Amino acid sequence: MAQQILLDPLLPLPLIYALGVLTALIVGLALWRRLPGWPYRLAAGAVLLAALLNPSLQSEEREPLSDIVLVVVDESASQGLSDRPAQTAESLARLEAEVGALGMEMRVSTVGDAPDNAGTLLMEELTRMMAEEPRARIAGAILVTDGQLHDADLVPDMPAPIHALLTGREGDWDRRLVIENAPAFAIIGEEFQLRLRLEDQGAVPSGLAGRSEILIAIDGAEPQSFTVPVGETLNLPLTLEHAGQNVIQFVVPEAEGELTDRNNAAVVQVNGIRDRLRVLLVSGEPHPGQRTWRNLLKSDPSVDLVHFTILRPPDKQDGVPVTELSLIAFPTRELFMEAVDEFDLIIFDRYQRRGILPMLYIDNIRRYVVDGGALLLAAGPDFASAASLYRTPLSEILPGRPTARVIEEPFLPEISDLGQRHPVTAGLDAEHTPLPDSDQPWGRWFRQIELTAQGGQTVMTGVDDAPLLMLDRVGEGRVALLASDHAWLWDRGYEGGGPQLEMLRRLAHWMMGEPDLEEEALVARADGQTVTVTRRTLADDAADVTVTYPDGTEDVLALEETSPGRHTAEIDGAAQGLYRFTDGTLETVIALGPAAPREFEETIASDARLAPVVEPLTGAVLRLEDGFPDLRRVAEGRNASGRGWIGLTTREAYLTTDVTVTPLVSAWLFLLVASALMLGAWLREGRR
Repeated sequence: MAQQILLDPLLPLPLIYALGVLTALIVGLALWRRLPGWPYRLAAGAVLLAALLNPSLQSEEREPLSDIVLVVVDESASQGLSDRPAQTAESLARLEAEVGALGMEMRVSTVGDAPDNAGTLLMEELTRMMAEEPRARIAGAILVTDGQLHDADLVPDMPAPIHALLTGREGDWDRRLVIENAPAFAIIGEEFQLRLRLEDQGAVPSGLAGRSEILIAIDGAEPQSFTVPVGETLNLPLTLEHAGQNVIQFVVPEAEGELTDRNNAAVVQVNGIRDRLRVLLVSGEPHPGQRTWRNLLKSDPSVDLVHFTILRPPDKQDGVPVTELSLIAFPTRELFMEAVDEFDLIIFDRYQRRGILPMLYIDNIRRYVVDGGALLLAAGPDFASAASLYRTPLSEILPGRPTARVIEEPFLPEISDLGQRHPVTAGLDAEHTPLPDSDQPWGRWFRQIELTAQGGQTVMTGVDDAPLLMLDRVGEGRVALLASDHAWLWDRGYEGGGPQLEMLRRLAHWMMGEPDLEEEALVARADGQTVTVTRRTLADDAADVTVTYPDGTEDVLALEETSPGRHTAEIDGAAQGLYRFTDGTLETVIALGPAAPREFEETIASDARLAPVVEPLTGAVLRLEDGFPDLRRVAEGRNASGRGWIGLTTREAYLTTDVTVTPLVSAWLFLLVASALMLGAWLREGRR
């Protein structure tokens, strides 16, 4: 029971104050008139005022409350290394036993990896726990962690000490790969610099310090091995070979004894762009579609177009002197012999042999394709004639052979079964809106050169399913053969037109090796915490994909065909880190968030970040490796830590169950005393 004296006024305090002032005036008047009874008047007024204040004795029945210890357990990814989980579990069991032995209650909360790679937020969780408990009962907080917290500057206002039990070992060491600078874009064929660094942490064994092996692979190719110094920034010169995403993977082999290899790998995705796309357009006899080709290529500001056109063939006799046809001689030798390798794409549009380009020049174009160039041949009636380009060295690389038949009748271009799966033509009908009430997806063409397939892939067909658009790979290069010169009808909107620009755009980008248009590809993309794996193939089925997760575990993903030629699978709720995918033939990698999350930037257990948190509150950071500390009760304001022990403040909190208020003096006694004093004043003054 606790007791205290308090005042329980019978009247509002302002009124009592006013009565006190009135009493003082009355006593002062008596003193000024020199009345001998003024002391009695003063005493009587004081007794009456005391009676109005009603002094009372308050008695409380109190039920003592146990103190509360807040325990925050770090269960982030770095706490899963080595034997830290066992250390954490053992320390929790000991804490529960010793806190219970002290007569205290323990509140436990765990903290994992924060969203958006924010790291370990121990102080945020401690603040939340404090808000749920009475402040007067909190005897202290204990953090079980490796010391790698990322909100140390948000320490809550604790009424008791904060202690930390540090997991890990003094002899731990780790090596990590750091990408210091990597561009998001780079120009194809131009060298750029990528900066990286290998960094050692902790007690590095003497035999492993100084230098390390690093493996570098581009687009899943065979990795190349290099030996580099540790602790120095390296400027790595790289040159991109193709457009689109270039995935550069760096891996440092795991060294003996290091904590983890999760921070030994990194993936850099650099988008390859072309500075200028150089296209050589070789036109034969002028026709309506020639302007369409030129407008398409000139509309792109990144295209440097060289247009070689035959306006007056040698066999034309119109009486105009040759010297008046041109101011300078056209540099055919420079274009077709010396500078042909500088072009990204060569287009022959209804060109036929007229003796202008010698066979040596055309054979050099064949060599250019085999060595990695791209050739698009848009055929007209000339291709079926005796002057056809097929009757040149180009016949060795063309996928179709003309039968000499020119079909002059309306027909609807159709996408073949193979074309439904090929990225160049797949979904092409969705790129065009047909005319209302029309039962055909696009307009008709009226001329087709009959071909006999001798290789490659037929992705579009025409009359009687004859090949209309054929694609092929020759050596390192690519070839496309369009067996009609009426594609321009789509551009002019005939019968509603058609997706000519999209078809030609895809065709040009496929020929230049755009990764998004590869027929056989394994692609992984991330959207939030969902990873989508897509296998593009021309085959009817796709093999299962094996995924290697960031923690090294493997799983097999069964793919489902979502559209012709596309088989996909998804991984929902994926953790951050580096994912590797392979179907036995193709490989790809993707980094969800950083390849090495923030938790693995510093993996060595350390008190560097904890010391500023615990020291202002006389707490301590103790290594579990040195043994579990003793827990002691300490008085508030006293030192709360020492060698091998930590203290918890005794809070002496209680719950009041009953309150009794008893007046110290009865009201009738106050009245009796006041009356006696006033009577004494009257008697005293009456004698006078």
